Amino acid sequence: MRRLTGVLFWLLALGAAPALAEAPAGLRFLEANLNSIANSSPGNIGIAAIDLRTGEMVSVHGDEAFPMASTVKVAVAANYLAQVEFGRRSLDERIGGRTASQLMHAMITRSDNHATDLLIRNLGGPDRIQAWLEQRNVTGMRIDRNIAQLLAARRDLWDVRDSSTPKAMVELLRRLDNGTLLRPWSRAYLLDLMGQCVTGRNRMRAMLPAGTRVEHKTGTLSGYSSDVGFITLPDGRRLAVAFFARATNNRPYTIATAAKAVYDGFVYYARSPYSTAYRLQYGTP
Repeated sequence: MRRLTGVLFWLLALGAAPALAEAPAGLRFLEANLNSIANSSPGNIGIAAIDLRTGEMVSVHGDEAFPMASTVKVAVAANYLAQVEFGRRSLDERIGGRTASQLMHAMITRSDNHATDLLIRNLGGPDRIQAWLEQRNVTGMRIDRNIAQLLAARRDLWDVRDSSTPKAMVELLRRLDNGTLLRPWSRAYLLDLMGQCVTGRNRMRAMLPAGTRVEHKTGTLSGYSSDVGFITLPDGRRLAVAFFARATNNRPYTIATAAKAVYDGFVYYARSPYSTAYRLQYGTP
């Protein structure tokens, strides 16, 4: 009965989710701005953003695979929480001397790699997490190794293992948010942890207006930086966003610049005509 209830909840939420839409005319200028940012290092910047209310999306190199690095920890947390929902695991369960909730907190807020690998092992390894994603039709994302294996391997920022496209990442975030992968209490639990993330203060958060609500998770490798999560706009609309940057100088600044452009683009898209502030910074659409 518990499993049947969970399936019915998932199907109802899926039916209520807005379909993804291509960028409307008013957001194509934002895509042009993001392309300009990405052209500073051709092929090395990936960006995607979805308005969670309307499904309208913008992207640059949105279908290209980039390393996930520690952004994979969002999927690990989601898989564990889904197991908790079905009664197979508990947040009070002790794993490696700490509770699962303590490991989750360390993994998301401080990007603790050892905590992550303890959770991955408890879940049955990377293959089991990948199978969970595939069973839920999450495509464009690969989980092949644990964090220790990833860090020990020879660095290749174009390796398709342990990668995601920007579009796949924001689609995962969208489905986490709208209830097709997690129930409301699990969603709230994960978003609260992402809101406490202390890593990457010079990335997505850096140029956004003071007080902007951001729930996110960063990823870092030698020659690579990323930041994925949610941004809340002044009118209450929320965006799911993914920023990947590899093999280019000043990657955090590039991510911060792109995040500010996305924020401004969606804010001013809702206003017609465009404000003077937007035209001064970005030009006339």
